[in-house]
Amino acid sequence: MSELLAIETVEMHTGGEPVRIVTAGYPAVEGATILDKRRYAAEHLDRLRHLLIFEPRGHHDMYGVIPVAPDHPQADLAVLFMHNDGYSTMCGHAVIALGRWAVDSGIVTPAGETATVRIQCPCGLVTARVARRADGSTGEVAFESVPAFALALDREVTVEGYGAVMLDIGYGGAFYAVLPAGSFGLDVLGSATRDLVDAAGAVTQAVKAQVAIAHPDDPDLGFLYGTILTDGGDGASHDRPSANICVFADNQVDRSPTGSGVAARIALMRARGMIAEGDTAYFESVTRTIFRGRALADCDAGAYDAVTVEVTGHAHYTGTARFTVEPDDLLAGGFLLK
Repeated sequence: MSELLAIETVEMHTGGEPVRIVTAGYPAVEGATILDKRRYAAEHLDRLRHLLIFEPRGHHDMYGVIPVAPDHPQADLAVLFMHNDGYSTMCGHAVIALGRWAVDSGIVTPAGETATVRIQCPCGLVTARVARRADGSTGEVAFESVPAFALALDREVTVEGYGAVMLDIGYGGAFYAVLPAGSFGLDVLGSATRDLVDAAGAVTQAVKAQVAIAHPDDPDLGFLYGTILTDGGDGASHDRPSANICVFADNQVDRSPTGSGVAARIALMRARGMIAEGDTAYFESVTRTIFRGRALADCDAGAYDAVTVEVTGHAHYTGTARFTVEPDDLLAGGFLLK
């Protein structure tokens, strides 16, 4: 690691979920396509993910973004997402933060009251719309998802330590198993986080072992990212949001309501006829922050009935950083304590 001098970042959070955006010092990520770049980062640059995400510069639940050269002709920027276990295909909370950052940093020049930022993610092109306040500052961000769909409804799996449970599997840029926390006698906002994580993690392992997951566009998108435990509600109003906790990657807890998870939940609700095209639902995280999800338009994803979803939330800046490495630091590569 001694060859690395410094990596600079902008630090943000969305609903309490960290977003560490690399702004300088990262080597070029090679590849003809965004998914090629994702594979290259995993195979050749993973030491830098460890450096930025793991302790002592990060922690078990840190989240990061690596801007890369886009290959989509309409994209204003392209990004890879990184976490404690690798590289995800989509991250809504990060897209919300990236929308603000792209406007504030001059990557996109705003025109009028809303700035449009087109972000190429590994799952596809995502369009963010950034509201501008009267003083010129940026505010609320809404993004339009890639086609979201229900992969499975009422699928039974056997979860070690808990027995048989029924769950749904939805895609909103990443695949999630979704089921009520009540299936385990737990409450999203009332139970200990450790108990929720244990249950969700066990579900993830069970689904990975028992359910074949494939995406119609590319095999690299076909894997279960995590599990979302819900309160069983439909989030029909702002005064009655549906609480959920998303546990993804290596039992990492999303502090936000989870943007791609909201898209997946809307897709599952649409598949069940619980929400109509154009309707809005509200979703609350364990930090009590809220994302809005709106079923924009029905569409297709291969053979699946799908829907595009608009997800809206707020991101905030927390600072900037310049991470350095000393050649005699035996812990320079990073470590994790769980």
